[in-house]
Amino acid sequence: MNKESELLLISNLIDVYGNLLTDKQLIYIKMYYFEDLSLNEIADEFNITKNAVYDSITKSINNLKEIDSKLNFISKREQRKKVYSKIKEKELKDELMKIDNLI
Repeated sequence: MNKESELLLISNLIDVYGNLLTDKQLIYIKMYYFEDLSLNEIADEFNITKNAVYDSITKSINNLKEIDSKLNFISKREQRKKVYSKIKEKELKDELMKIDNLI
């Protein structure tokens, strides 16, 4: 998985399941993935070890992935977006056809 797709997955996991994390877990993940801070920088900020930050982030992400593998909310949300897009596109085409008096 490349960095961009990993970041998108993490973003989706946080968006859908972020409330299941503790405040600290969420902060560590956001600092690491979205603020681009290193594990050392995060560890220094919270006066903990680099390994503690790494373990927290890794366990949190793995837990969110496991939850999503069972619930599939992210995949269902993506499917809904595609359907909504098709519906919207169809509605727009219908509107244009009405304007052009073809319906």
